[in-house]
Amino acid sequence: MSYQVLARKYRPQKFSEVIGQEHVTRTLKNAIEQGRTAHGYIFSGHRGIGKTTVARILAMALNCRTSEKPVSEPCGVCDSCTEIRAGNSVDVIEIDAATNRGIDEIRELREATRYRPARDRFKIYILDEAHQITDAAFNALLKTLEEPPGHVVFMLATTAPEDIPQTIRSRCQHFSFRAVKFDQIVAQLKDLCGRENIPADEDALAMLAEAGDGSVRDALSILDQAIASSEGRLNAESVRQLIGIAPAGVLEEIMGAVARSSSQEILQMVDRLLTEGQNPVHFARQLVRFLRNSIVAKVAGPESALLQISADERGRVRRIAEVFSEEDLARHLQIMLRTHAELGYRQEQRFHLELGLLKLAHAQRLLPIEQLLSGAEAVRPGATDRKPAPAPEPKRPELSPSRSFVSPFAADTARKGTPRSELSSEEVAVMPSRQSPAAVSNTSVIMGAAAPAVAPQTAAVPKADPANFDQLRNAVLNALASAGQTMLGSMLENGEWKVTGNELTVRVAASPSLIDMSVSSDAKRMMIATASGVLGRPAKVQIVPGSNAQPVQPKASTSNGGGRGRADQEPVVQRMKEKFGAEIRTIIDYRRNK
Repeated sequence: MSYQVLARKYRPQKFSEVIGQEHVTRTLKNAIEQGRTAHGYIFSGHRGIGKTTVARILAMALNCRTSEKPVSEPCGVCDSCTEIRAGNSVDVIEIDAATNRGIDEIRELREATRYRPARDRFKIYILDEAHQITDAAFNALLKTLEEPPGHVVFMLATTAPEDIPQTIRSRCQHFSFRAVKFDQIVAQLKDLCGRENIPADEDALAMLAEAGDGSVRDALSILDQAIASSEGRLNAESVRQLIGIAPAGVLEEIMGAVARSSSQEILQMVDRLLTEGQNPVHFARQLVRFLRNSIVAKVAGPESALLQISADERGRVRRIAEVFSEEDLARHLQIMLRTHAELGYRQEQRFHLELGLLKLAHAQRLLPIEQLLSGAEAVRPGATDRKPAPAPEPKRPELSPSRSFVSPFAADTARKGTPRSELSSEEVAVMPSRQSPAAVSNTSVIMGAAAPAVAPQTAAVPKADPANFDQLRNAVLNALASAGQTMLGSMLENGEWKVTGNELTVRVAASPSLIDMSVSSDAKRMMIATASGVLGRPAKVQIVPGSNAQPVQPKASTSNGGGRGRADQEPVVQRMKEKFGAEIRTIIDYRRNK
């Protein structure tokens, strides 16, 4: 007799032998005992988790000949149970709906339901991959499925229940099967290895269960391969080579290099893995799962039941969770998910994998925009007022603890409700002074490798250099003249210029409405860029009406003041104007629109 694979040899023959689907088997057993069996069932769920197996067990329980009525557990030895298990029962018909999906096949099935079973109690139709049936065929089956003869039971197994019409689902009892838990698959593999007298290490079985991804059949199929490829004993290394996954600990090494922002180490490790024959897509998928587990360990703890991994893997994700913050891990996972998706249709997969890993290293120097607006800004080490000098990359341990970090939302709350002098020393220490706008992007700011702890309240305010004042004025006016802003240039040339700290204020003899019409957003951005370049630091430009300007009567406002005034006083708006040169264009008062 030819060899029978483990998935078929040890296929459950009773409800009690099915693992991971207790909610289904318990309901079906109770329905049989109470005499409340239905005429139609839909079994849906992941591949290889027991849908067709449960359908066969239910068929055996309904037709078991040890009793005059259906039994909750089939005997497995009577003629009916034996024939159903072998797949040659006359009254239990298994149909592959992927090939018999047309309306003609369903018409033949409908005609056959009129005849009573040849020997058993029920005539049972098991339709595997039922979602493949066409809409016309489902419509032909609709009436028969709604009111079948008393001796007919339909069982539909599918991996895509959403593709089955709602009219069909409403006429059947729907059981949703769950992915089998990691521990249950490991226990099943250990039990089968004991029956087959195959010695196996715990790490090897855990690796097989993880590769099964919740499917018992997939895990058993890989176990068959592992037994054939091993030399007497299953060990982790032989299973790893068979599956083609990265060596143990390499993912932790990759993330350690990311924590150190060591691009050279990352590229060297990728080269070594690909030289050994690792698949870029498979490796990216491994890293995605590893990052997801690290986030779970960070949020729920390394011992959480949400982690379906081995004990050694728990230790690795725990160490990585200690190195990075939750925000960093979420950002890394998002980058790798996008990289994994791109690898599926890219030609040069190695280059895209390397680019994705380098993005992880660069993401270590990013600062959330919320933190920037709340006052915790970045600084380049060793920066001067004029020419920032890059600092050498500091040496870090193999896996250093996560850098001191205050949540952007907590920092914003503290900034709004607590004076800066009352902030704790830890909160003040992580708020470096501001850097040049060249490092500011629309979503994040690049941070230096190491930021000195400078208390904001003790930072010296830059003073205006009299020698550079005329240079600043001439540079701004020349820039406006080059851009064709002659009217604005004339207005500013006759104005009163003043530099206070990082703010350039020009008082002009014009009304606020004339200033708004004359100063466009492009002109203001040009002035800010020019002033920042001359001063060697981020600058803020304000054009205000002077003493000779004609005052403008304010419009009627609500009880809380004008909308523009209230918006201009918002701290977030002020920070946006200061950092990005933003300006208020439109104000919508939602209270008045209600």
